[in-house]
Amino acid sequence: MATTTTNHGGITRVLVADDHGVVRKGLRFLLQTDPTIEVVGEASDGREAVRMTEQLSPDVVVMDITMPQLNGIDAASQIVKRDPEIGIIMLSMHCDETFLVRALAAGAQGYLLKDCAEADLLQAVRAVANKKLFFSPTITQTLLEDYMRQMQNEGLSDSYDLLTEREKEVLQLLAEGKSNKEAASLLNVSLYTVETHRSRLMAKLNLHSTADIVLYAVRKRIIQ
Repeated sequence: MATTTTNHGGITRVLVADDHGVVRKGLRFLLQTDPTIEVVGEASDGREAVRMTEQLSPDVVVMDITMPQLNGIDAASQIVKRDPEIGIIMLSMHCDETFLVRALAAGAQGYLLKDCAEADLLQAVRAVANKKLFFSPTITQTLLEDYMRQMQNEGLSDSYDLLTEREKEVLQLLAEGKSNKEAASLLNVSLYTVETHRSRLMAKLNLHSTADIVLYAVRKRIIQ
């Protein structure tokens, strides 16, 4: 296991968690091709990932969903509850909305398919380190296609155009991970106003949680 190091300016500290040693070595090798990224540790299960995150305080944790002792989604939830500033990128074999929703609800900001990880990992780490969301392009495309198919099958029209301009602004800010208070500050309106817009847009779009908002925004390509 790697030991903790001093976080120098401009360096993103990453913890890698996967129960397969070959995968961890591959992720480490790929991450270390970027001189602005430092791999500070490796964990082989979810429980160890939680413990090492407390010890090493990485900026980003790259973590497999399926791990022994504690799965990646539950580990992510524990990590984010203890330190909301740590970014989480989930690695998964599943291009499945159920897993994505669970990962978002646990506090993950990135979701990569393992077969796309080589192409997308560095970009994902940079994005999440800068408090932005990142999903494998395949996931975004699949979600969009599934959404359009669902709309057609149910004879529904997209409700996005029913939103006011302000509601669209609030939707994007919330999907990007801003709190109600941060959105209010950015839009120069009251917290109550943002909360009202949030309630209305969720009702119009039939959304029930922050994870639903993010998922909708990804489907609509409002965020990448």
